Amino acid sequence: MTTPELAEAPVRSAAEFAARWRLLLDPPEFATRSLWLTWFAADGRQQPIVIPVDDLPLVPDIELLVGLRQIHESVFYDQLGGRGHFALALCRPGSSTPRADDEEWVEALRELLDDGSWSLHLAADGDVVPLVAVS
Repeated sequence: MTTPELAEAPVRSAAEFAARWRLLLDPPEFATRSLWLTWFAADGRQQPIVIPVDDLPLVPDIELLVGLRQIHESVFYDQLGGRGHFALALCRPGSSTPRADDEEWVEALRELLDDGSWSLHLAADGDVVPLVAVS
């Protein structure tokens, strides 16, 4: 049995997304805050686009959220034809136990991305945990 290339291995569940983030962010330990973005086609294959957003504020601001939505819509509609999944990883120093500021990101992203399939994982302290499972 052969192992498929990373981009060819479909990802569909919260556990599979967490495993993929562990591979992409190896090791998932960070000195500063960032938000990583990637997209998956409707068949679960990852697109060849991974975007880190560095210097992330502690809590989301409107300017950043507007820019994030523009990037997402561009990739989602232009590259994926409006079908697929948007995967995000909130990366930060400290424990991988979710905090109040992480929950503020969850709520802001829920409002921003309420009309599509997306997920959010927290990468910290060498671990990756789901904050928002595949929706």
